[in-house]
Amino acid sequence: SGGLGALIERFKQNGQGQAADSWVSRGPNQPIGPTQLEQAIGPDVLNTLSQHTGLSREELLSRLTRELPTAVDKFTPEGRLPTEEEAARLI
Repeated sequence: SGGLGALIERFKQNGQGQAADSWVSRGPNQPIGPTQLEQAIGPDVLNTLSQHTGLSREELLSRLTRELPTAVDKFTPEGRLPTEEEAARLI
């Protein structure tokens, strides 16, 4: 869960903590727009993802705004970040 915890922390540090917290907690997931997502993860991460995937920044942002809230929600079924042991079972 270190990676997931670091991701949530990055969102909090960049002004998108409320959205990220909604994905972790039980209840509806707050959507996030491409601009807010780009601000939260930063241009360096986007560039790295673009290089590794071959997708454009715009396509990455489109897919991540659609898929990231659901993915985080799936890996936090108890409404909190999983322990290392729990995370290993979810993968």
